[in-house]
Amino acid sequence: MDNALKQKLTEALAAQKGHVGLYYKNLATGETFGWQAGEAFLAASVIKLPILCCIEKWAAEGRCSLEEKITVTDDQKEPICGALPLFTGDVTTDVRSLCRLMISLSDNTATNVLIDRYGIPAYEEEFRRIGLAGTRLNRRLFEPELSAQGIQNYIVPAEMGALLEQIWREAFVSPEVSREIMDMLLLQQINHKIPGRIDGRAEVAHKTGEDEDLSNDVGVVLGPQPFIVCFAGHDTYVPDWEDLIRRASFDLYLASGGEE
Repeated sequence: MDNALKQKLTEALAAQKGHVGLYYKNLATGETFGWQAGEAFLAASVIKLPILCCIEKWAAEGRCSLEEKITVTDDQKEPICGALPLFTGDVTTDVRSLCRLMISLSDNTATNVLIDRYGIPAYEEEFRRIGLAGTRLNRRLFEPELSAQGIQNYIVPAEMGALLEQIWREAFVSPEVSREIMDMLLLQQINHKIPGRIDGRAEVAHKTGEDEDLSNDVGVVLGPQPFIVCFAGHDTYVPDWEDLIRRASFDLYLASGGEE
């Protein structure tokens, strides 16, 4: 990345409303760039990425089974995103399918079922073990009373980047576990942010998150020189922030050897 692009990104990030952050790493050259990358941000659905990593790690260690069947009842169904709320009646499926729904469709019901299955304390303990010092799972999704009390989930862009790098390098738990996680991230169906202007020129393995005045996206862009890019922003004006995410991701893609 040349100095002109660094300056362009810095000025664009500084001009954004609210609390925004960026972590970037070129996986071929090792070059990094960040803006408030070590700070904590409201997680929204990006918290689903470390949740997935915990479950995959536990399965590899024999502490849980991805084939375990779980029945999701009507009273467990949360608002869209996702597929499970669209089903009539109870739905029985396995943990692996719930993980796929949680990532590819950002299914909120699947996420809460998986949080309940293993418990918040177990996830929090595992977060520390895998190096996520500032990432926090403090509550389930859609708990407005706790949210009103300021109890939120948090991510750190640099921590999400380090986790994604382990996955890309097939060093998270094992090559097999890393590949399974990467395959799920490549199934992502919410593609209007990091992949928006890249528009099929390169695959993007990523996880999004959004809420009122909040938009995040973290992922690996598999261009000529693969790179990690993690965006987080809250208390911001989402249309402008997401436009910056699209433009910056495309500029970084071009800087890594991608074609117009």
